[in-house]
Amino acid sequence: MRNNRKTIAAGAGAAGLLGLGLYFSVPAFADDPAPSPSPTAHAGKGHPGKGHPFRRARALNGVHGEATVKRKDGFHLATWQRGKITSVSATGLTVRSEDGASWTWTTDGKTRVRKDGDKASLKNLAAGDQVLVAGERSGATRTARLVREPRKR
Repeated sequence: MRNNRKTIAAGAGAAGLLGLGLYFSVPAFADDPAPSPSPTAHAGKGHPGKGHPFRRARALNGVHGEATVKRKDGFHLATWQRGKITSVSATGLTVRSEDGASWTWTTDGKTRVRKDGDKASLKNLAAGDQVLVAGERSGATRTARLVREPRKR
């Protein structure tokens, strides 16, 4: 009887791990086994929040990452990074994450900047500010759609 309990427990554990693996892997491959970003990728009207891929990254305390997302006009490579600004210019900024990843982000007229919960501009940010940057990558160019410095606590 004792061996049966161990066998049942081991089987249930293996089934649980298999189910967890399928839960995470199947949605990624459901539509297309090898999705690639569209060469005409551009940001939509969405924002990091409900239903957006960056929302989960915030909940997981993620540092940086990328996700291929499907929109009406094709596949896009959504990119995000949390870290400290190392430099700011009129056309972009460089952010360094805690793990040492340093990415340069370009900005344009569609980039929204938020500081302490209010609208701001790139010139309101400085080296050393802690930020969350979200946008898209096309080739080696990361274009920021949102730069947010959280409220000071």
